[in-house]
Amino acid sequence: MTDFIRRRTANAKNDILSGLTVALALVPEAVAFAFVAGVDPLVGLYAAFMIGLITSIFGGRPGMISGATGALAVVMVSLVSEGNAMGVEGEQLGLYYLFATVILMGFIQMLAGVFKLGKFVRLIPHPVMMGFVNGLAIVIFLSQLGMFKVFEGGEKVWMHGNQLWIMLGLVVLTMAIMFGLPKLTKKLPEALLAIVVVSAIVILGNLDVATVGSFIREGGGEGLKGGLPAFQYDIFNKVPFNLKTLSFIFPYALILAAIGLIESLMTLNLIDELTETRGNSNRECLAQGSANIVTGLFGGMGGCAMIGQSIINIKGGGRGRLSGIVAALALLAFILFASGLIEQVPIAALVGVMFMVVIGTFAWSSFRIMNKIPLTDLFVLILVSALTVFFDLAIAVIAGVIVSALVFSWENAKRIRARKRIKEDGTKIYEIWGPLFFGSISAFNEKFDVKNDPDKVEIDFVESRVSDHSALEAIFNLVEKYEAVGKSIKLKHLSKDCKVLLYKSSPKFREVIEEDIDDPRYHLAANPEDFPNPLGDYKL
Repeated sequence: MTDFIRRRTANAKNDILSGLTVALALVPEAVAFAFVAGVDPLVGLYAAFMIGLITSIFGGRPGMISGATGALAVVMVSLVSEGNAMGVEGEQLGLYYLFATVILMGFIQMLAGVFKLGKFVRLIPHPVMMGFVNGLAIVIFLSQLGMFKVFEGGEKVWMHGNQLWIMLGLVVLTMAIMFGLPKLTKKLPEALLAIVVVSAIVILGNLDVATVGSFIREGGGEGLKGGLPAFQYDIFNKVPFNLKTLSFIFPYALILAAIGLIESLMTLNLIDELTETRGNSNRECLAQGSANIVTGLFGGMGGCAMIGQSIINIKGGGRGRLSGIVAALALLAFILFASGLIEQVPIAALVGVMFMVVIGTFAWSSFRIMNKIPLTDLFVLILVSALTVFFDLAIAVIAGVIVSALVFSWENAKRIRARKRIKEDGTKIYEIWGPLFFGSISAFNEKFDVKNDPDKVEIDFVESRVSDHSALEAIFNLVEKYEAVGKSIKLKHLSKDCKVLLYKSSPKFREVIEEDIDDPRYHLAANPEDFPNPLGDYKL
């Protein structure tokens, strides 16, 4: 028992310190995404707390941080605005439609976990992964540029003069501390120390810079202070449970569920690579779904894995579930007890931390390998990066997988071959090589000369794999053509599943397909005494 506890708490210090750093970085992100979605900042903060806590305890990837994200927030904007238009002014009906959608989104994600759909993340090619991290790094970078704007004359404009130089100086100082501290010692959390140092400089120097508090108030919020999340009974009172409501929220719930799962599972894969460990994708689907159901019921905007905060956590030494639990509980503590202190943290310090995340997230090796990988892979990498920036992650990944699959199909379609020879009795043999599927059917049909072939033909699939219904149909049609001109045809070495389907389609295939074939390549040595050693007395 002592050894078990020791192993579980071996990294406790790093987990706690890293969790505190993540909690600080979560505050402006959650607030910003709440503003993007058009809801109160506390809705984003509650989502970050509840989703972060539940996924940290029950999720499939220790050390991964989840919360309110921009990828989901941009979809929620139209949902909230359309929902508000359905009610009277000031009723905020859109907010309750959002909660209902998040609950439905959670059920969809849990179904993905129940049916073990998380394993399909393995089908995502490496160029898509690289494009994903590059695009997401660019998105994180661009999102931080908005912090360099201030309100002037009722509209946001870029900073200028001393205000800009002070902001840049504090950002660079934060980045310098995070870059240089690990070279001196790795025992201190560089991100947390950088935030503390820069905050102290701003407070003691009485510098007039943007802080977390001013950021919230500029967005229309009243401050960070709030209470515990409360159960939202008004969801059941204000949102009518009928087919009209379902037809309105279901498309949004499906899109949000897909984006959330794709971002979470790809972040899980990325953390797996960074930590050289393996997470459980199906368990993560279940945890994300249950977390979104809970956060919808208790007034949160929903969320998924956050790649930026996850990397902050991993780089800070957070490896266990404790780091995510500490981050979530610390965030709640900030809301309940330390709102005044957190509101004094300068935005510049948090921007500096996120810029270092961008540098750590971007796959710089993609520049080095540009001339070494196939042009199609390079195209997919750039395509996914661009779509992630201009649209959203789900569209980018789905497009990348589709393009990669089409390229793979095209390349394999060109690999079908037919070796031809004539036996002593005049029978013509076609030995088929390569995969036979929908993409290679046309090339397969071109190999045969039905009109000029001899009366006896054999087709040997020993080096071919019959993959789909299109391939079965091609074989069926080929047999029909030979028999239509009165020629005999035999099929050899078809796969077991292929033979079953052909037998079902027509009984005449029992005469065409050869079952008993004496082929030494398919014999298995069950008894060594039956097969003399060709090397004589020499042992391998």
